[in-house]
Amino acid sequence: MREYLVTLLLAAVVCYVVTPFVKSAAIKLGVVSKIRERDVHTTPTPRWGGVAMWIGMAVTFAMVHHLSLVGKSFTRESIGIFLAATFLVLLGMVDDRFELDALTKLAGQALAAGILLIYGVQIFWLPINGVVTLPPSIGQLLTIIIVLVTINAVNFIDGLDGLAAGIVAISGAAFFAFAYLLAVIYGFSRAGSPSLITAIIIGVCLGFLPHNAYPAKIFMGDSGSMLLGLLLAASAITLTGQIDPNAISAEKLGPTLLPLALPLAVLAIPLIDLFAAIVRRLRAGKSPFAADNEHIHHRIMRSGNTQSRTALIMYFWTATIAFPVSISAFTPLWVAGAVFASLLVFTIIFQRQRPEFHKAEREKKVLSA
Repeated sequence: MREYLVTLLLAAVVCYVVTPFVKSAAIKLGVVSKIRERDVHTTPTPRWGGVAMWIGMAVTFAMVHHLSLVGKSFTRESIGIFLAATFLVLLGMVDDRFELDALTKLAGQALAAGILLIYGVQIFWLPINGVVTLPPSIGQLLTIIIVLVTINAVNFIDGLDGLAAGIVAISGAAFFAFAYLLAVIYGFSRAGSPSLITAIIIGVCLGFLPHNAYPAKIFMGDSGSMLLGLLLAASAITLTGQIDPNAISAEKLGPTLLPLALPLAVLAIPLIDLFAAIVRRLRAGKSPFAADNEHIHHRIMRSGNTQSRTALIMYFWTATIAFPVSISAFTPLWVAGAVFASLLVFTIIFQRQRPEFHKAEREKKVLSA
């Protein structure tokens, strides 16, 4: 555990330190977001936060591979994840500067998924009447779909200061806890790659958040959202691919199935937002890639919450779903249920609160209108 904490802290520190330099470079090169009708921010803000995250990841990779435990996590799959992430960051940098069309970005994301496949990052089985090993072609197709959906789910929630980075950090923490405990309690291999990647995810998000929290000094841009989405998807898929389905006993089946279920749980809010947006736009006769201001975070803000409070509400909802699912594999169901109920009650109470200063702010806006 100590080496993974070192990995996390190193990624956080490097990302935090390099972000101001990336911000300056983005401003000089004109990588600054324009104010669009659907946007919440009111001042032009530089992008390329994903570049700072990538630097944090790359430096961490280079420095921790000498550690005795974490060093064992550097497998062929880890190399593939790094290369795919690098490709997506480069694509995101171009998009942040020149705003590529949606189909071009989707094709690039599919190519990144292809890089993962080349290096063995693939879904090998599914829980159908037990555990069924998939034909290679089906596993490859499912892997690409999971990667594309996760990347775009993260991209969709990147609409408020600090929102995507905070949600992904919480998601990464839930998944890291699951991967680490799976190795310790059930004796599977230490799930090195997923533990390493999720530790880095948490680190770069925590290092980036001080610069991205409201009022944001820099946005992560598509270079950041695509990077984080790919890392989350690859971590889950890698853990799944490391487990021999023939070695899974009935006693171990539950926790072994969670690598597939957990990403759905930790990204439940973004996924709901993603599919709701697609349905909403298709019903309106628009392209599913057309942007609007009807996302979940937009609606929470319109109910009278500030950007910061909206982000907190979204954090709490993510934790409410993610952590009970994560611990359900290693504790009695009543414990996971109690954790879920406690978090649910707290989140609902917090969301329904209307602090007086919110009311005062709304009244000021009405008077000044």
